[in-house]
Amino acid sequence: MPPQLEVWLDAGPRQRYRLDVDQARRAAGDLYALANRRVAVSYAPVPGVAQHREGRIERVARIIDAIVPADRLSSRMPAIDVDGRAALSLPLHGNTRWITLMCKFGDIDAEQKPRAFFQSQYGNAPGQLGHFWSEVSYGNIDLAGSDAHGWYTLPRPRSAYVDTTGGKPKVDLSLLFADCTAQADPDVDFSGTHGINLMFNGELDGYAWGGGACATLDGVYACPRSTWNPPWSFSNLSAMAHEMGHGYGLPHSNNSDGDGDTFDNPWDLMSDAWRMANSDATYGLLPKHINMHQRKRLGWVTAARTLTIPAEDIGIHEVVLDAASLLDAAGVQLLVLTMPPQPDPFATVVYTIEARRRTGSYESRLAGDAVIIHRVKDYGIAYSLDADVPPADHASNEGSMLKPGERWTLPEGQHWVEVLEETANGFIVRVGPRPRVMSSPLPPLVYPAGAGKTRSAGGVAPRARPRGDG
Repeated sequence: MPPQLEVWLDAGPRQRYRLDVDQARRAAGDLYALANRRVAVSYAPVPGVAQHREGRIERVARIIDAIVPADRLSSRMPAIDVDGRAALSLPLHGNTRWITLMCKFGDIDAEQKPRAFFQSQYGNAPGQLGHFWSEVSYGNIDLAGSDAHGWYTLPRPRSAYVDTTGGKPKVDLSLLFADCTAQADPDVDFSGTHGINLMFNGELDGYAWGGGACATLDGVYACPRSTWNPPWSFSNLSAMAHEMGHGYGLPHSNNSDGDGDTFDNPWDLMSDAWRMANSDATYGLLPKHINMHQRKRLGWVTAARTLTIPAEDIGIHEVVLDAASLLDAAGVQLLVLTMPPQPDPFATVVYTIEARRRTGSYESRLAGDAVIIHRVKDYGIAYSLDADVPPADHASNEGSMLKPGERWTLPEGQHWVEVLEETANGFIVRVGPRPRVMSSPLPPLVYPAGAGKTRSAGGVAPRARPRGDG
């Protein structure tokens, strides 16, 4: 099914406004980076649309003009990143305590899992959420103190929360959040809670959801990160972790086939969480790692592990690229190739290069050991590059993997990337600029008639077995 997105502006108790998704995306530039944060919103009149007057009240058709963060410390947070793109995301470090609430629809009695199961999901053993998020964040966050409560019975039947009158089910996430948290509020301590995972004993609208919601918790109006999970989601840790990723402010990733399906990039949990994933007898499918761009958004990739090569760089660089899954990497794990900056910093394109290895509790069933390239554009979405023409529907093909002896030239032609060899911890890659053509400053050499042909000099590219243009 195609992905779904809702955007709401919460201005306090009973002051919630649904925003037009396309307008909000354009106005924010990087909408997910502003999720669950204080923002300022400005509006502009729709060009060419007249205002309507009713007595003394004037109604003007308006569109969202800008959504900007209102919680930044400008002296500490740069507006533009070193790669030339706008920097809106805030670092996520330290404890991120989650509370699971299990809620039953008023007309459904089933309780698929006991409380002990949901409590154990937060454990720190391999294959549990505490272990996964610590590993994928390089130890930057933990889930200490997370707990589970329920089952609570909702005050209404499923039909009150899931509208099926239009033929396509539509779930009321806000009402579900309000009713579920209200049932749990008398006996749950929500203080210090980073996020709330809601579990429901029946289907929602065909989706699991992740993001944020607001309600009065322990007498205080709060807006924690939130997820909404039907039984098929909480029975597979990969699906739960995907929705928690949205709660942390991560968007979907995608591949480069150009269709409307964002669930076709198996190199990122925030795209295809299902295929090429490990499984566990207790927790179902396990989450894969997120790509390095997603880690960078949350401040988990240090400057020492990042190398940025500017668009105008004309040097040839040989880089030891350690695998993204390596916790104690001594070298580079994120290689960033920039393109020429655009007047709109959100439109500036960058390429991220990372090494992936089939190893560990979460990555051992990947499509292969390879260098993976993502193109970051538009609203901060990362698209895995594919050398095949046309691109494959699912980025598990050889065209999505750059391996020793292969070279790609990026679509803009600004850089080329070549994998030289595999190492114990990753790969050695070489990056160079587009071939330059040099013309002679001397007058053209003219041969007498019949003596030969005029020759022209051209640029010579570094030698390698070509992989093709991505």
